[in-house]
Amino acid sequence: MNNFNFDFTLFDNFPEMYFLVNSAGKITRMNKVASDTLIQTVDEAEIFFDYIELCDRTNSEKIFSDALVNGDSKVIETRLFVNRNFLNVKITIIPLNNSDEKEKYLLVNVRDISEEKAKEAELIRFFNVAENSVNPIQITDLNGKMIYVNRAFEVASGYSKEELLGKNPRIFGSGKFPSSFWDKMWATISSGKVWVGEVENRRKNGEPFYTQLLISPILEKDGKVSGYFAIHRDLTEKRTLERQLIHTQKMESIGTLAAGIAHEVGNPLASISALVQVAQRNSKDPFVNEKLSLVKSQITRISKIIRDLVDFSRPSNYELELTDINKVIYEAVEITKVGTKAKDITFETNLSDSIPMLPLISDQIQQVFLNILLNAVDAISEKKEKKNEKITVSSQADSDWLTITFVDTGPGIKEENINKIFEPFFTTKKEGKGTGLGLWVSYGIVRSFQGDIKVKSKINEGTTFVIKLPIHS
Repeated sequence: MNNFNFDFTLFDNFPEMYFLVNSAGKITRMNKVASDTLIQTVDEAEIFFDYIELCDRTNSEKIFSDALVNGDSKVIETRLFVNRNFLNVKITIIPLNNSDEKEKYLLVNVRDISEEKAKEAELIRFFNVAENSVNPIQITDLNGKMIYVNRAFEVASGYSKEELLGKNPRIFGSGKFPSSFWDKMWATISSGKVWVGEVENRRKNGEPFYTQLLISPILEKDGKVSGYFAIHRDLTEKRTLERQLIHTQKMESIGTLAAGIAHEVGNPLASISALVQVAQRNSKDPFVNEKLSLVKSQITRISKIIRDLVDFSRPSNYELELTDINKVIYEAVEITKVGTKAKDITFETNLSDSIPMLPLISDQIQQVFLNILLNAVDAISEKKEKKNEKITVSSQADSDWLTITFVDTGPGIKEENINKIFEPFFTTKKEGKGTGLGLWVSYGIVRSFQGDIKVKSKINEGTTFVIKLPIHS
């Protein structure tokens, strides 16, 4: 036993373990907490390093040695093996300088950090779960400013973490909900309750994304709210499928009615047309003939609408035949280029050579392509300022689908009209310039081949139509 000249019993009242260790690493003294923890006295104590976890022992001995040589305090985290259990500890090593003693000593403070480690491990587990969740997650402070977002949130919103932290979630809000909607949400979560609702937000690029949002208050031990945890469940695909289902059902209903309407209107119209022609032949009055010509032109327009209705609603008499889709695209482009409106438009085709022959009705699918191309030409012709106008058509295929893409440099379609363009009689053209049936008929043709047709557009940036047709083995 050494005679180091200070009263070590002073440390008996400390809540942490204290050891006096000599230069050889032997424990020469320990306080009461250390003795009770190790369940042994100083006389029975061994080398201090024998208690340190084996994998950290060599490094710990080096740190002890450095502290003795340099006279600097050191701190290490490791585990002590005590009573057949491991204890997470933080060890502070303090060199003691005393000129009266030939041997050097270290005062070693050992603090149990098992509870801290458990909380840290729990926090790491939560972080990993949150960071790798497929659902967008955000945490905000009491003022609604974001203090955490996970990777899924970055992907869903299109913003980086740096762009979001410190900002209010309103930066990606759609603005479509009244203030009363959000007031009710804040009243709910501020009172410590969970709020759930469906919201529409805007990605950084302006595209909408729909989510079911759950916001839960983060409560302290005393029940005080310290922040808010929000998790989103993506509803974009669900909303898209719902719209497609509603649209398909609407098309089926209209198709059923179309045949009957065409029949009921077509017969009287034929009679009116015949009477107009008789009147024209028997009238010498220029004014009357002018007005009859106007009536005849309107009858012709109505007849065109009737034919489109019949084409859509009547089962096709054509049979499927193997079709070279690239040849059909080429022919549709060549037909479109002949029109006077297309003379200042550049047509570009990027057609894949690896597309197989598909079982289609050539005339019908060509009509779809022509409808899209002619609409693109009409849209470009309406632009006030024209410069380097172009229509690009491309085709490509994988093992399951053939994709045909039409891209134009037209003025684009307003967002509120995007979901309406495949509806019958809807048109953005000036009155008398279109029937509003071309894309409706095109939609029906593509769907009859078990395909799909979608549109993307932005004002002043042009429009893209994407047609997908299945490749059957």
